[in-house]
Amino acid sequence: MKMQPEAQEGPAEAPAGNAVETDALIIGAGPVGLFQVFELGLLEIKAHVVDSLAYIGGQCIELYPDKPIYDIPAVPACTGRELTELLLKQIEPFGATFHLGQTVSQVERQGDGRFLVCTSRGERFLARTIFIAAGVGAFETRPLRVPYIERFEGRQLFYRVKNPAEFAGKDLVIAGGGDSALDWALNFAQEGPNQAGSVILVHRRDGFRAAPASVAKMRELCEQLQMQLLIGQIVGFEEHDGKLASLKVTGSDGITRVVPLDVLLVFFGLSPKLGPIANWGLELERKQIVTNTETFETSIPGIFAVGDINTYPGKKKLILCGFHESALAAFGAARYVFPRKAIHLQYTTTSSKLHKVLGVETPVFDD
Repeated sequence: MKMQPEAQEGPAEAPAGNAVETDALIIGAGPVGLFQVFELGLLEIKAHVVDSLAYIGGQCIELYPDKPIYDIPAVPACTGRELTELLLKQIEPFGATFHLGQTVSQVERQGDGRFLVCTSRGERFLARTIFIAAGVGAFETRPLRVPYIERFEGRQLFYRVKNPAEFAGKDLVIAGGGDSALDWALNFAQEGPNQAGSVILVHRRDGFRAAPASVAKMRELCEQLQMQLLIGQIVGFEEHDGKLASLKVTGSDGITRVVPLDVLLVFFGLSPKLGPIANWGLELERKQIVTNTETFETSIPGIFAVGDINTYPGKKKLILCGFHESALAAFGAARYVFPRKAIHLQYTTTSSKLHKVLGVETPVFDD
């Protein structure tokens, strides 16, 4: 079975002798991919993890590292960064190896049933099983479509906020109408260490895709003159001495206004891209991978899909649902990794075997 475009040539055509051998290869180092390491580890299945980002955490770190999450079981509130740190601590006993800043480019079934997997950096793996936990795929930010404004990207034009302190005291224009745009507008408009000099929110219409409470707070701050809302489209810009000096915003009244600024933050959402995964021959439905709900195996035996990238009747895109899927997928994979071994459900509260795997002592209770 060959699962890459026939026209492509690459390292998968070469012998597999120098490939890293592993029980499982997980594609995606977000929360669900990390918990997949844990569930596999409990069954003594070793894993390597590949992610296109240069750091661990997936969308939690990329999109909302400091935004609270309230629906993780037994954790009343935590940020995306804190959730990532907790999961990394949880999987420490299993010694997973991470391969970051690269994508899986080719997958080819070998004669012994394993998969030869090659990445964009030339790394190669021989894996008994594959777990696709890639969220919405290799996502890309939707850019601002204004000719030549891309020359300011990374200097005055940003699509993500990695260090809010960099924008403190600056005159900001924030473009967008979703949660990210509203969250950052509120963050920079209110008193605090990251408060901006001024904040102008630009959106094409007076309706928003953000949480109602955020929209209400934004309007309150506008009434208090702590920020401004400008309805219109960014159609051009002016520069001075090689720097972005102002934007041209055309409103619904047809009038184009000139808006001075120091920094432009654009939050138009994400464009999910399956990338090479789309060419593997997996059954897809609306750019999502079809799985069964018994083991979350895909249409290709030995390849599983968990988290936002999969679909099945009743699917809900929640982190906690991905955790559930990871547990069942691990048991589904065990029959490929240990084909002659009976796998029994054990509980971390009582199993001395699992305590040994986790590196903890089995508690002794008095009668």
